[in-house]
Amino acid sequence: MIRLAESKDIEFIMSLLQQVNNVHAKGRPDIFIPNNTKYRPEDIENILSDSSTPVFVYTENEDIPLAYCFCIIQDHTESCHLQPVKTLYIDDLCVDEKKRCRHIGKQLFEHVREWAHNNGFYNITLNVWNCNPGAYGFYQNLGMSTQKITLETIL
Repeated sequence: MIRLAESKDIEFIMSLLQQVNNVHAKGRPDIFIPNNTKYRPEDIENILSDSSTPVFVYTENEDIPLAYCFCIIQDHTESCHLQPVKTLYIDDLCVDEKKRCRHIGKQLFEHVREWAHNNGFYNITLNVWNCNPGAYGFYQNLGMSTQKITLETIL
């Protein structure tokens, strides 16, 4: 089952946020702090109460979440330089590392894609760190393609 996240899911979400952060910290220790998270529990509570930031969770037995997908609605309909469309930005998608290879991530992504389509969005976007080629391949296999590339120089 896939549903919108609730306050009761925050503890689970925090554990997955740490898993994601640790993947990034391993690949980019110059940027990410190991064993940390990008949100605090109170941040997640605020996100869950904001209709412009839907968070979906994949659950199985006893309604225990196994994966999440943080989304941000980007409305460009009033933009001066962009086409007047709505974009659904996936801020984060994670499947519990103990539950991977069961197509949970694909099911969650397809649910989010259908939700976006049914709610009049033009596209879905997301960012993938270069140090995470598995995630890049996962999204390519779902039909996503590169929209833009961020470059850096370390000083």
